[in-house]
Amino acid sequence: MCNKDSKEIDNNIKDDNRDLKEIDNDIKDNDKDSKEINNNVKDDNKDLKEIDNNVKDNNNVRVQKKLPNKTGSFFKEWIIPIFAALAIAFLINKFLVYNVYIPSESMVPTLNIGDKLFVTRVYDLSKINRGNIVVFYSDELHETVIKRVIGLPGDHIEIKDGVVNINGKDIKEDYVKNNEHYDGIFDVPANKYFFLGDNRIRSNDARKWINPYIDESDIKGKAQIKFWPIKDFGSLK
Repeated sequence: MCNKDSKEIDNNIKDDNRDLKEIDNDIKDNDKDSKEINNNVKDDNKDLKEIDNNVKDNNNVRVQKKLPNKTGSFFKEWIIPIFAALAIAFLINKFLVYNVYIPSESMVPTLNIGDKLFVTRVYDLSKINRGNIVVFYSDELHETVIKRVIGLPGDHIEIKDGVVNINGKDIKEDYVKNNEHYDGIFDVPANKYFFLGDNRIRSNDARKWINPYIDESDIKGKAQIKFWPIKDFGSLK
């Protein structure tokens, strides 16, 4: 009986040892799996770090693009446009268009005191016609003047009781509202022009000057548009 029991006990011990070995092997396998999982996690973390670094690099590039050099940006956005606008305004004023303020009654009712005009500079004198309103410099008056062209180079002018006759023909002057009883004869020299104001009774013009003729070199521009006051805005005739 005892031997039989001993054998059974011994067999049980062997079975238990076998179970323990299996358990130990399972534990080793689990450890191996854990190591593999841990290695995978480390690899994933490494990949995440690389992705995070790439994202940071991309963000830095975007920030650099969005935030350019402040000095250069200010210069391009403000300084250059301002100087360009000033240069254009200067060129327009010097070579194309400028404005004129009317200081006297000599051109009433066409132009009144305080009116403002756009004047185009004249480079081709052949485009100056009788009846144009022109800005010129008077050496005799020592000032810039605005009057109406009445006589062109070579014209023979006779004024009788305020009526103007040019080359044997009376001219129609609907713009004259306040005429003056005046008589005079003028022969306009080459390269010279003869000017009168529309408000003849109040105008200091060629009829009263010591030298009644203006040299073509003193002509500055042709009045084109009245822009002030706004209610009178329009082209001049």
